[in-house]
Amino acid sequence: MQPAAGARAPPLPRGARPASVTCWPVRCALPLPRTRMVLPRACSIRMFRMTLDLERTFHWRRRTMTTMTDHAQPQVIESPEWVPMPVPACSIGDHEFVRAAGHAGRLLPAVIHDALVDFADAPPQAGAIVLRGLPVGCLPQTPTSPTAATDKDRVSEFTLLTVARRLGHPVGYEPEHGGDLVQNLVPVQANADRQVSTSSKVTLMFHTEAAFHPHRPRYLMLLCLRGDEHAVTTLSSIFEVLPHLPGRVVDTLFQPRFRTAVDESYLHGRSNVLGAPMSVLSGERDRPTMVFDADLMVGTDDEADDALLALSAAVEARHTGLALQAGDLLVVDNNVAVHGRTPYQPRFDGYDRWLQRSMAVTDLSASAGQRVDRVIVTHFGA
Repeated sequence: MQPAAGARAPPLPRGARPASVTCWPVRCALPLPRTRMVLPRACSIRMFRMTLDLERTFHWRRRTMTTMTDHAQPQVIESPEWVPMPVPACSIGDHEFVRAAGHAGRLLPAVIHDALVDFADAPPQAGAIVLRGLPVGCLPQTPTSPTAATDKDRVSEFTLLTVARRLGHPVGYEPEHGGDLVQNLVPVQANADRQVSTSSKVTLMFHTEAAFHPHRPRYLMLLCLRGDEHAVTTLSSIFEVLPHLPGRVVDTLFQPRFRTAVDESYLHGRSNVLGAPMSVLSGERDRPTMVFDADLMVGTDDEADDALLALSAAVEARHTGLALQAGDLLVVDNNVAVHGRTPYQPRFDGYDRWLQRSMAVTDLSASAGQRVDRVIVTHFGA
């Protein structure tokens, strides 16, 4: 029996991990206009379509979100102990702090340094690597919100920015935690059911980080300070998915026939808008780059919408995942792999999952007109 539109699956008890989770993507039977459209404050593309009086066809399918084996696994690089690095006393976002992190790159263990050089030179088949055993310092209790004050040292922030500087230029995005270069990702009770990084009860759908953004990051870094074995970070690489897509679907994905809405965390109450038409795939035919968001992207016509559904199904069928543990740093090539997360059940006892996120671009000058220092301030919404 099909569930009612908009229904949610009941929350899982702690420790339960079913084989699949149901989702109900919607495709539009009529092409969406190519002009600029204003979306309601409910930011999901599916919710947007439901506000339009269009003939719709609901596509029901099962999406598996457990760790899959039919996908390349990210290489795990075990780190030896790091040489002690003095952490600057200035603010984390200050130029001096970021510069010191860049200089500290010469002190990285050789195996870590070389892995980052190789990763930047040629993204691996999985689109990501894991650096294991990195220093995170002494931890207080997990904060109750991303911006809550803590008395922790700044070892983990310096670790994260040292790696980010080896890959490129760390940047913040003003709507995300005020543009912090290092952001705390912790479960927030009020956000448990939302498609945001501080949720817990929902599956975070596969997405390119900031797929809608003209200055989206090239690299996404997630450093685990405190893990949860039931929270699996999922990954799917276009290098793994591409061979399983029909040629006509690939042809369509290379064409600018797709539009993306803005993540709600960038809107702060403003109405959403669909961006300009873009392609999902670009570059080399056999090793393309990908920009994809299963929740916020839509085709501009039936054929494009069908191609998007085919890609979404292929990503869901061929992905891998890992439950990050303390000291793990997951480095994702945002041009190659999309990521998500399985649901989990935090206890809110001060010892819940705690990640820190940083993002890096390879060309800082590209955002010069929409950036203050290292904070990109592009405005979205109407």
